[in-house]
Amino acid sequence: MSQKPVVRVRDVMKPNFDIVNGLDTVAEALRNSKYPDTKCFIVDMRHDNDEYGIVLLSDIAKDVLAKNKSPERVNIYEIMSKPVISVDPDMDIRYCTRLFDTFGLSRAPVVDNRKVIGVVGYTDIVLRGMRDRLS
Repeated sequence: MSQKPVVRVRDVMKPNFDIVNGLDTVAEALRNSKYPDTKCFIVDMRHDNDEYGIVLLSDIAKDVLAKNKSPERVNIYEIMSKPVISVDPDMDIRYCTRLFDTFGLSRAPVVDNRKVIGVVGYTDIVLRGMRDRLS
């Protein structure tokens, strides 16, 4: 019986993502977004002892749009989740999926040596990871 190769998070992650400052407004983040397909913004650390944050587009919908708040007046830090749960680029996608399920995540930054190198979500895992395993 042949064993299928392990598909790693680095094999399926999106390497391009938007990183924003927590003081940016939601409007600024949306205007400056270059990678909307990641469906999130990574909030940069302010200093070496800080942690990354994340804002999902669904957070903007729930916390700004649904509450009829002005995106010009809401700062990213007001709606971000921090610290963010991150995944290692060498993690097997099966364990990444279990982590997502355990903590109710839909996507997470991929962090290597305290540096974000990508973003991974269920869509990436299923469409790129599982499809590769089935080949």
